[in-house]
Amino acid sequence: MSNVIQAIEAPADYGRFPDPLGHFGPYGGRFVPELLMAPLDELSRAYTRFREDPEFQAELYSDLQHYVGRPTPLYFAEHWSNQVGGARLYLKREDLDHTGAHKINNTMGQALLAARMGKRRIVAETGAGQHGVATAAVCARLGMECVVYMGAEDVRRQSVNVYRMRLMGARVVPVESGTRTLKDALNEAFRDWAANVDDTFYIIGTVAGPHPYPEMVRDFQAVIGRETREQCLDQHGELPDALVACVGGGSNAIGMFHPFLQDREVAIYGVEAGGEGVDTGRHAAPLSAGRPGVLHGNRTYLMENEDGQIMPTHSLSAGLDYPGVGPEHAWLKDTGRVNYVAVDDHEALAAFHGLTRAEGIIPALETAHAIAYAEKLAARMRPDQTIVINCSGRGDKDINTVAEVEGMEL
Repeated sequence: MSNVIQAIEAPADYGRFPDPLGHFGPYGGRFVPELLMAPLDELSRAYTRFREDPEFQAELYSDLQHYVGRPTPLYFAEHWSNQVGGARLYLKREDLDHTGAHKINNTMGQALLAARMGKRRIVAETGAGQHGVATAAVCARLGMECVVYMGAEDVRRQSVNVYRMRLMGARVVPVESGTRTLKDALNEAFRDWAANVDDTFYIIGTVAGPHPYPEMVRDFQAVIGRETREQCLDQHGELPDALVACVGGGSNAIGMFHPFLQDREVAIYGVEAGGEGVDTGRHAAPLSAGRPGVLHGNRTYLMENEDGQIMPTHSLSAGLDYPGVGPEHAWLKDTGRVNYVAVDDHEALAAFHGLTRAEGIIPALETAHAIAYAEKLAARMRPDQTIVINCSGRGDKDINTVAEVEGMEL
């Protein structure tokens, strides 16, 4: 199959995907060693069974409400809107979730599933640390052993989150191989899972990996979009004109986008990490400047060179510093349903400061990429139009990074 795939026909119903083998058009699927096929089949059967189980859904709903803190608010950022001009800007406040980011929606669902499968040992990987913190939290609550793999460079950048994980009883394993970031942490987590499949459940933090992970993580995160949809209709009597979310692996974005895919009048934008500029090669924007290939068990857009080797990535934001993306995003790009763009480090940093000063909300550096693009978009829209930005996480964890970039010592 050609590596250049464009203009795939859009389906009549996005909700019917993936297919039973985990494909979103030519993307997704399951590309793993033979020894992982049986545990993935076991996971698929368990997820198919419990996703329809009323007791499982009731426990998950209760935990999302009472432990995570859902529903999160849909907040009209009036002061910020007035500063930017153009469309009205709303924030879906996932930064107010317990542990500070959307990640816990998914970790709660997967941990409850692991408990029903009799798995008491959890492994996970993390980049910015938010998925690791969320995994450590739910493991502490459910009395599970927790091992989190994290690139050594990310351990340095996100030392506060490393300490939070250890406080909650997790063992954090720094990964020294490769670029010492999220890609390398994923590799080590897969190796651990492959060696301990009998008693271990791998909680993947994003909508990537072999089937059924992209579908399962999307389903657990889709609570973001369902709430946003209901809140827009309740507060305004209509859907927003546009949605904007940042995209690394893409879990917060697909969680917000998926319940809106059939609403063709709603424009949707995913914002990748442009790093020092997409033209420089120092970025983390596979949808903007990559090509299809296979990584971490699924076929999707990647950053790879002419020899098929994964290229080093760069982003100010550890959570976006990944050379791949979830396969559903790859498919949505090619069908044209979602527009994928890139914002560079400088623009994201400016947006980080701008929202903080305008609204007293410190966004994660990941979120700051979406905020920066929303400002550009709003300026081209009318004052009676609305944009909802997924405020996917809070920026406390990034204060040391911002201070270091700006030459400050805390």
